[in-house]
Amino acid sequence: MKDLHNPNFGEIGYIQVYTGDGKGKTTASLGLSLRALGRGWSVLIVMFTKGGNDYGELHSFSNLSPELKERFKIVNSGLDKVLFCSNITDEDREEVKKGWELAKNAIMSGKYQLVVLDEINIVIDMELVDLEEVLETLKNKPENVEIVLTGRNAHKKIKEIAHLVSEIKPVKHYWDIGVEARRGIEY
Repeated sequence: MKDLHNPNFGEIGYIQVYTGDGKGKTTASLGLSLRALGRGWSVLIVMFTKGGNDYGELHSFSNLSPELKERFKIVNSGLDKVLFCSNITDEDREEVKKGWELAKNAIMSGKYQLVVLDEINIVIDMELVDLEEVLETLKNKPENVEIVLTGRNAHKKIKEIAHLVSEIKPVKHYWDIGVEARRGIEY
């Protein structure tokens, strides 16, 4: 097993976690993805628990230049609904499983220098993806692959293996006064 906490990384990719109850985890990973694309990296984003096509980021990324599109892929791995423990179906399980297999194969292929696993912490918490399998993939990833895991409730073992963990905490949110999710801001 590789020593993922070796201080002499050079070109070795890190493991980042954006978690917590605050807003901005996916947004941070999308900004990082744009930055990486701008520096010539190949980027894959797998969006767990998010289906459908009414997300602003999907619209933006579909309008990238042909050159950037060659190095960028975004995949929805969920149905067109918000996923909660109380509404999980076999179809949800199958979508998440397909997304994880795609992500795992992409990570191990080394084709992408950045792989964002958006909301994977949630599907791990809901036991739709096996924690030990994710940990094993992270431990054995190619050295040059940077991986970002987003979503609430990041497991303690995921935080331990990560090189960067950002806990995003709400201080104040307009949802508290009844403002619904806004197009262009939340989705």
